[in-house]
Amino acid sequence: MTTPDLFGDLDPGRRTRLGPDAWVLRGFALPRMDALLPALAGIEAISPFRHMKTPGGFVMSAALSNCGALGWTSDRRGYRYSPIDPESGLPWPPIPEAFARLAREAAAAAGFEDFAPDACLINRYLPGARMSLHQDRNERDFGAPIVSVSLGMSAVFLFGGPARSDKAVRVPLHHGDVAVWGGTDRLRYHGILPLGERPHPLLGARRINLTFRKAG
Repeated sequence: MTTPDLFGDLDPGRRTRLGPDAWVLRGFALPRMDALLPALAGIEAISPFRHMKTPGGFVMSAALSNCGALGWTSDRRGYRYSPIDPESGLPWPPIPEAFARLAREAAAAAGFEDFAPDACLINRYLPGARMSLHQDRNERDFGAPIVSVSLGMSAVFLFGGPARSDKAVRVPLHHGDVAVWGGTDRLRYHGILPLGERPHPLLGARRINLTFRKAG
């Protein structure tokens, strides 16, 4: 595996290769911000961010919401996808066209044509929030890639191997970066180190992560 360039990788249009089928597309989402941010606000107004509990009873440090036909949820009964927001009892908001277009184009740029996500998990990280190493394996079909969009504060992405014990590389992700992984890299363990204290000039002291998946 090629070791990623961890620093000085801020130029839009550059790519960081994380594995045979895994890339970070630097600044890929930047030209789309005028459409993405209002769409995000619209989702939050319908399905506000909330801190869910893990099956073990721990409160997740990142708050979350969803949009799409299916939304990822967690509680004492386990991790799963549901068509219904458990707080409102209503369907999750649909994926905005600006979101869907970005996901399709980023997937295609990374070599995955015809990606049609039906779920978008939206995580909100405040300073100190983190995401432990995990696999995205609640989806029915692992043939589709994961498309992960970073907005706001920079974070350090951990990208490991097929086993939790495998060494993970540390990859800075910045506002507008899009990570895509699938194929042989689809079940890699990944996570986010605790978020730092440097507010973003546009989004302030928060990081928003849009994670597009084919769940159903």
